[in-house]
Amino acid sequence: METAKASPAFTRLCNQFSAILGGTEHTITKGPVCFVTRNRKFNASILRRRTTSPLVRYQLFSFESLDRSGRALCLGETALFQNQVNRLLTNLRKNRIIVTAVHNHWLNENPRLMYIHWESIDNPVEFARKVKRSIAFLG
Repeated sequence: METAKASPAFTRLCNQFSAILGGTEHTITKGPVCFVTRNRKFNASILRRRTTSPLVRYQLFSFESLDRSGRALCLGETALFQNQVNRLLTNLRKNRIIVTAVHNHWLNENPRLMYIHWESIDNPVEFARKVKRSIAFLG
């Protein structure tokens, strides 16, 4: 991922956003876009082979298009177990975050994995706090 120049204020905001979400890595790409990644820790297999691939266990968060009022387009996505979907949907909606997709990515995985995507126009720090509360039960 190409790293881009951003203002010191945007960089500080991206650092804070990442810290709140517990990001393992974050970058600023052209736009600027603050992009944060985190991998969930769980045991899973695909086609009866154990997998620890980031493609399977990821959490992704970003913000961009920051306006003068401090609000931005904020996005998120996470991998989770099928039996965790309803709780996360409820948590995100309680925090006024729009759920945009619930779907699977893999066939023949065990346990059944799902992926949820969400969006909001929000202050990135507030969004990060809402998301952190919403996903806390995922561990």
